[in-house]
Amino acid sequence: MTVDARPCRVVDILAPVEQKIPFVFASPHSGSDYSPDFLRTSVLDLVSLRRSEDFYVDQIFTSVVDFGAPLIRALFPRVFLDPNREPYELDPTMFEDDLPSYVNTRSPRLAAGLGTIAKVVSAGMPIYAGKLRFAEAKQRICTFYHPYHRLLRYLVETTRQRFGYCVVIDCHSMPSSDGISSDKWTSINADFVLGDRFGTSCARTFITTAELSLKEHGYNVKCNEPYAGGYTTRHYGQPEQLLHAFQIEINRKLYVDEKTYMPLPGLQTLQKAVTALVAALIMAAPPHRQHRYSSMNFFY
Repeated sequence: MTVDARPCRVVDILAPVEQKIPFVFASPHSGSDYSPDFLRTSVLDLVSLRRSEDFYVDQIFTSVVDFGAPLIRALFPRVFLDPNREPYELDPTMFEDDLPSYVNTRSPRLAAGLGTIAKVVSAGMPIYAGKLRFAEAKQRICTFYHPYHRLLRYLVETTRQRFGYCVVIDCHSMPSSDGISSDKWTSINADFVLGDRFGTSCARTFITTAELSLKEHGYNVKCNEPYAGGYTTRHYGQPEQLLHAFQIEINRKLYVDEKTYMPLPGLQTLQKAVTALVAALIMAAPPHRQHRYSSMNFFY
């Protein structure tokens, strides 16, 4: 099975004329550029493949550009390649040849079929009829994964140099039901889930501010359950290095019809709430450069 990844576009950055705040926003799963070659290799139709998309998340967060922050978004779909995983987090049962020793084949994400190259869509439906070759996975990783993270790392480093620190906010959506065990979502009844790796990936002031702002708009907010943050949050969230990161999950029932993928009237309400959230985070952030020279106690 050969997959020609070249027709897909890779990444886009919505950037202000001048960056004015020490925040970088990322939308790794809102991409919807499905190449014809990839579609031909899948046993699923496009409607089914799109179940793994973070619908409209990049649109929901576009106001961050007006505040003076960049927004990076993957243009390729998550079901094709997931940049919120380790670069080589692969299920060996998906491949007809042996995987190199450096590949992580024991990740808990693989048990759900959601590695760097997904085995299933979010509803648990298999994507491929046959097995892939490792060379195809490597091609996708080199062509899509690494460029995405090179640009994200560039934004992070230039932000830290400019302001003394950087806060990465990784933006996602979650289904109201996972399609396998529907009680998983209704049991927590969350509109938003904020993930900071259980207090390790960012200063508490940011997660507390986000939680309070969303609750003021009437949303039910949970922290770290069931999502504590993926690879991006873990990898870029290094507070001791003046790098903070947390993840936002938005329940899709708030703004999208999960059968037709069409936006609901709640989308505009949600956009206003997110705009207020960003404004609150800016107010909670320390002055430019102060963080470089002050104690971490400022945050904790």
